[in-house]
Amino acid sequence: MPPAVIIPTYNESENIALLISELHQFVPELVVMVVDDNSPDGTGKLLDSLAARDARVFPLHRPAKLGLGTAHIAGIKQALARGYEPILTMDADFSHAPRFVPAMLREMQKYDLVIGSRYAPGGGTLNCTAARRALSRGANLFARTVLGLNATDTTAGFRAYRRAVLESIALDNIKSNGYSFLIEMLYQCQEQGWRIGETPILFENRQRGTSKISRQEIFKALGTVMHLRFEKGRLGSRVVRSTSQL
Repeated sequence: MPPAVIIPTYNESENIALLISELHQFVPELVVMVVDDNSPDGTGKLLDSLAARDARVFPLHRPAKLGLGTAHIAGIKQALARGYEPILTMDADFSHAPRFVPAMLREMQKYDLVIGSRYAPGGGTLNCTAARRALSRGANLFARTVLGLNATDTTAGFRAYRRAVLESIALDNIKSNGYSFLIEMLYQCQEQGWRIGETPILFENRQRGTSKISRQEIFKALGTVMHLRFEKGRLGSRVVRSTSQL
């Protein structure tokens, strides 16, 4: 089966068609599964039009803005049901450039989860304010320190998973939503002993549309980290070796 990428959208009509076209330039066989939360700017209708002309485009429509985490879960469940391998996730605003996808797919030969990382050697950011860079680095340092995460970019949404990784996680038990979902998913993967690698990317601040990150999302992420640390201390660490390690 071909690889698939899950892209949550809300008001991304300025970006999504261009993004899909560029993805297919780099990975022609890629199935693009877009989870749209009833965008008032017409993103959903645009996706239906694209899907009518291209079987590689698969829109999933939700009735309202229900959050990044549940959008990922909805897309993951559909991708698993359809047998796609591997399954990627990325943003719709070109902050995650399609040109990095082939490198991530190559790294899947060595790892169970590959992160497109701003902070791996050779990675970086472009057109981000100093305040945003400091906030991102601070959040990553906090998550890594409190939870003992090994990855340098713990909040990155640009990822590629083996099917077995996603099948091993009780998705309906994921407690967090928003961007804190990404931290919890990474934590679950590390706790289960999956091989996690990073490949450098250049993270580019969006040029079209408006950012979805709010101060409330940041505080939720910090709360998620503390909750996971409390659960880890209460239950102890559980490590399960991946099938690829046996």
